[in-house]
Amino acid sequence: MKWEEIAKELTQPTDSKIVLLVMDGLGGLPVNGQTELEAAHKPNLDETARRGICGLTDPVFPGITPGSGPAHLALFGYDPLYYQLGRGILEAMGTGVEVGRDDVVARGNFATIRDGVVVDRRAGRISTEENQRLCHLLNQNLKEIESIKITLYPGKEHRFVLKLSGSGLSDALTDADPQKEGKPAVPANPLTSEADFTARVVNKFLEELRLLLKDEPKANYALLRGFSKFPSHLPPMSALYKIKPASIANYPMYRGLTRLLGMEVLDVGPATEEIFLVLEKNYEYYNFFYLHYKKTDSTGEDGRYEDKVKAIEEIDKFIPRLWALNPDVLVITSDHSTPSVLKSHSWHPNPFVLVSKYAPADEVSCFTEKECARGWLGRFPSLQAMPLMLAHALKLKKFGA
Repeated sequence: MKWEEIAKELTQPTDSKIVLLVMDGLGGLPVNGQTELEAAHKPNLDETARRGICGLTDPVFPGITPGSGPAHLALFGYDPLYYQLGRGILEAMGTGVEVGRDDVVARGNFATIRDGVVVDRRAGRISTEENQRLCHLLNQNLKEIESIKITLYPGKEHRFVLKLSGSGLSDALTDADPQKEGKPAVPANPLTSEADFTARVVNKFLEELRLLLKDEPKANYALLRGFSKFPSHLPPMSALYKIKPASIANYPMYRGLTRLLGMEVLDVGPATEEIFLVLEKNYEYYNFFYLHYKKTDSTGEDGRYEDKVKAIEEIDKFIPRLWALNPDVLVITSDHSTPSVLKSHSWHPNPFVLVSKYAPADEVSCFTEKECARGWLGRFPSLQAMPLMLAHALKLKKFGA
């Protein structure tokens, strides 16, 4: 019996409220003996750890490095090994792109290549305005390939969405992305014979894009990953858990994922304080809130240890505003770890704290990886986070006689 089947049977509607703050890529590895969490001055996160019950989570499986999509699915109680979503559909939905049932979409990064080698996967994190200029240029010059309509939708900084529209398309493609800098650019390869045509179209698109952008100083190429079509098998959270969920996230991928899960996606500006302003403004209208904080991940991906420390310290100042709302359940955790020393997502577990009047505080004294490992929750799969939140909010009935 899968968790989703149990959830439909056991969940019950209540007035209790849950707030889940996800500090993206939070976990780290020591630099000069300290992780970013250990180096940061974060009195409010530490106080939250002392008030609650702590542990460590594994997003997918011990040793497996997750993408943001599967890591978040697990936090929301969807088995990421079963519900596999392409990054493209998440990015497209978050950007507001209309995706037809026959369309294929992909997440794109403008990148820098030299002599066929990827030297910067994010093109120096070009400005959003520069991104818009490049997408307009490509849309004007690459409208169609082999009767397939090509459309680029600009996102934040270096990110964009590629949409292919036409007949005979398949999303069974490998990523056209080597995933690491210092490696040659790679084509999209078909995973089935039905995807041969789509792979040919994608690779022709990349060839023509390279010619059009050859004189650009930074964004002279593009990487594509997460080819996907619109999924039809995801049950909405409201039906599974009998809750009214809201999403407060300003990055397209996370807005897209939560929209696919049936959350109400609230508008939020780029400033950290906006997360909490939107929460406070809408607190009476929903009973499950997902808050997403990106800076801890982007700084880790760039290898900027000191900036990741500062990102932790920045959001720490706003934690008392969560206490002031006094939700029935408050959880602060991460989707995955992004250690600055690795400059990428990693397989390391995530610190986790849950505060509820039904969760007696353990002996954890501060919110760090090592301290959370001492918590009473121990080390557990992220998939179990949602049942824990629902239980402490008294939203689960008894199982069995």
